[in-house]
Amino acid sequence: MDDSDHFKEAARLLLEADGVAVVGVASTIAEALGRFGELRPDVVLVDIDLGEENGFDLARRLHDAGDGEPPPVILISTYDEQDFAELIATSTAVAFLSKPRLSGRAIDEILRGVDA
Repeated sequence: MDDSDHFKEAARLLLEADGVAVVGVASTIAEALGRFGELRPDVVLVDIDLGEENGFDLARRLHDAGDGEPPPVILISTYDEQDFAELIATSTAVAFLSKPRLSGRAIDEILRGVDA
């Protein structure tokens, strides 16, 4: 989930080129929760900075919305991880990934570490 249409399209193209099936995108927390309920993705990418909303809140709400096993949420941002280190550490997200490092391979590496 990201509030930038340009980034969502660029990320979708990048991830699909890496063999990642992008099943949906969202711009608001309400839209993301609705899409999650419909699509049940294997992983959810959530931008930390969502304008008037924030990704930490969405990560918590996705965690609480899961039937049984919550979806792995990866927080993403153009900001440096250290800018949000304490919030990331206490969030329900499984990891943080900077937007410049976003790739199918980076997501796979994170998910392998979570499953280990």
